[in-house]
Amino acid sequence: QVQLVESGGGLVQAGDSLRLSCTASGRTSSRCVMGWFRQAPGKEREFVAAINWSGGSTRYADSVKGRFTISRDNAKNTVYLQMNSLKPEDTAVYYCAAKYGVVLFTTQNGLDYWGQGTQVTVSS
Repeated sequence: QVQLVESGGGLVQAGDSLRLSCTASGRTSSRCVMGWFRQAPGKEREFVAAINWSGGSTRYADSVKGRFTISRDNAKNTVYLQMNSLKPEDTAVYYCAAKYGVVLFTTQNGLDYWGQGTQVTVSS
């Protein structure tokens, strides 16, 4: 079992930056892909970004490309989401997710673990 705990959410203004963190505990010795999803009120959960074990391969949703950066520190069992130039439409609960294996994911299908989510609110 792996537990994922997100942190770093908050209330910011449009144009500001935030960095989310997701720390894994438990069975963290197995290699996994990690990523972020978000869910805005009244909308379905959507993919944001994913990163492979080594950090050498990443994938982003078109809506965040060029503004968000995903990274990881395996020594700390932590994955980060640096969010710059935030927009009101980025307002959502952000969830960390993990999947054993090496293939980057862009959907929720077959993901092994989820965090509890952290709220990001961007005011205009």
